[in-house]
Amino acid sequence: MDPVIAVISLLISYLLGSISFARLVVKLWTGKNVTEFEVAVEGTDDKYKALSIGGNTVSTVLGAKGGMTVGILDILKVVLPTLAFKLLYPDQPAYMLIAAVGGLVGHVWPVYYRFHGGAGFSAIMGGLLVIDWLAVLVSPIAGLILGMVILRNIIAANLAWLWLLIPWFWWRTGGDAAHILYAVVVNVLFLLAMIPEYRTAMKYKNEGKMIEYGLSNLKSTPMGRGMLKMAKFFKVEIK
Repeated sequence: MDPVIAVISLLISYLLGSISFARLVVKLWTGKNVTEFEVAVEGTDDKYKALSIGGNTVSTVLGAKGGMTVGILDILKVVLPTLAFKLLYPDQPAYMLIAAVGGLVGHVWPVYYRFHGGAGFSAIMGGLLVIDWLAVLVSPIAGLILGMVILRNIIAANLAWLWLLIPWFWWRTGGDAAHILYAVVVNVLFLLAMIPEYRTAMKYKNEGKMIEYGLSNLKSTPMGRGMLKMAKFFKVEIK
């Protein structure tokens, strides 16, 4: 692997990933900054500002249509550089994997917006579509089954698909170290990106409002509302 090409792939994908379509779309549609909007905590007088600036946040402001628009754009901004390096260097998948990671890092910590970005779901999906599109279909379904049916935990159901990427790439690539490392790095980056939200959740937990905060957080996005419906179907208690 040529370190110069590796750095170029990381830099290009990071700069593209740093484009915040959440900010651009909300500004274009409403004339306001997405960071100005707040989410009400159900059953209380509390409100909190969205900590992750991405498609889910936009859906609370503009509805499902706006959220989907941003989600698709966020996916594409990672697909393009990842696909470019896959086509340019078909015998060196490391460049493609580095580009996917760079796009994710840019989305989470964008250089244009004081390193305040989104959680990374759409950015991860963008990279996976190029690296192994089948993972986009299989891992979320398997994660839901693991979280809802086996672990009986809605948070696990939301995150398990990321955990499963590690054994998935081990199986799909025959233990290729680069792909497995990519899956591990994606999980670590996502956990780091979620630290501000974890802190907010702990604040409400300490105040005895964890359920109210969790329900408000889930009900504020189409994906969250879908998770709540599945939790009700599988009789998973919201804690």
